[in-house]
Amino acid sequence: MQTNAIPVWDMTDNPTNCCPRFKPEGWDRQHIHMKDKLFVRAQTRSIMHVPVNMGKVFADVLADIAANDAADPTSPITLSREISSWKSEHLFAVSKPVPGHEMVKISGDFLTRVFEGSFRDMPDWCDQLADSVEASGYKQGRQYFFYTTCPKCAKEYGENYVVGFGETLT
Repeated sequence: MQTNAIPVWDMTDNPTNCCPRFKPEGWDRQHIHMKDKLFVRAQTRSIMHVPVNMGKVFADVLADIAANDAADPTSPITLSREISSWKSEHLFAVSKPVPGHEMVKISGDFLTRVFEGSFRDMPDWCDQLADSVEASGYKQGRQYFFYTTCPKCAKEYGENYVVGFGETLT
């Protein structure tokens, strides 16, 4: 298992000029090992789990990452998790520190699961991810979700893929 490697994602298949088309093959039930993987950390506000400022936060962070030539070409992902009904955390993979932003490093082992459907299915996805981690002989740790496309692109492509990253603890 390679450190800090994610499955291949063809970033050039991008007919919307927004989010590349996501192909789930090779992403489901993969074991990902992260060691000091560098991310920009940002938070968004929510009202009962519904994000209210996600578009602006993502646009600002992604613009700063691009302006600093810090995009991670090997792991172009953003991992998200809800902290509460009122707040979510988002971790943007980067290749180097981005001035003016909180930087975090993630270390750990994760099992992936690919889901497709409406975001209202999230509670079931969380349960399925935890069940998969435990069925693999591990205890469930943190859960992150990688939303592969924005809502506009998901509608255009006719598919809304989300990849769950379940931390595997011994």
